[in-house]
Amino acid sequence: MIENVQIVGASGRVGSTVSARLAERGIALDSATPELVLLCVPDRTIAEVAAEVSPGPWVAHVSGATPLSALDPHVRRFGMHPLQSFSKEHGSEQLDGAWAAVTAESDDARATGLWLARTLGLRPFELDDANRAAYHAGAAFASNYLVTLRAAASSLLEVAGAPPEALDPLIRGVMDGGFDLTGPIARGDWETVERHLAVIRADRPELEDLYLALAAATARVAGRELPSDTVSQGAWSRS
Repeated sequence: MIENVQIVGASGRVGSTVSARLAERGIALDSATPELVLLCVPDRTIAEVAAEVSPGPWVAHVSGATPLSALDPHVRRFGMHPLQSFSKEHGSEQLDGAWAAVTAESDDARATGLWLARTLGLRPFELDDANRAAYHAGAAFASNYLVTLRAAASSLLEVAGAPPEALDPLIRGVMDGGFDLTGPIARGDWETVERHLAVIRADRPELEDLYLALAAATARVAGRELPSDTVSQGAWSRS
């Protein structure tokens, strides 16, 4: 559908990955008259960069959180957000099998966004602009907060004198196992939960609120009732 693409921000993590894949697909990236200008720039600069693009070609961004209005004054526009975490240590294979949210205001824009996603090797789905906040919050839970959880878990393994990197196969195993819930809360083993809290309060008190919030949420996932005397000082009701 499109033969010439200009990528703004081609040296970044997303831009370099997308550039590599488009080149593999035979798409020209150095045309003076691109059919599509793809903005792979930080969210805070999208509006400024878009305003500098001469009207004519399609203009799109790869942000999950930024509305299409940031691409004003362009009318031929869409959003295509790869739902993936990118690293410059890896190449275009990072795109394979990942999903992509396509946001568009017309049939032509939607078709172009879907084409781009599929050309990159992504699995596209449509996302309404009004639903971006919920979508991006979910993505943040799954990616950003996973990093936070690993850091917290690593801190506790350090207390135990265990290597934090031992957690990584466990994390992959949960994903490969279809995210089946196991562990003390799934079993209703509140004594183990109490022991967790005791060591956290003694050695990593800064993690107590996080543990309690996650324990309460996990209990709801497990469909269990939390006993009122499981945690002292009314912590369950607080979370």
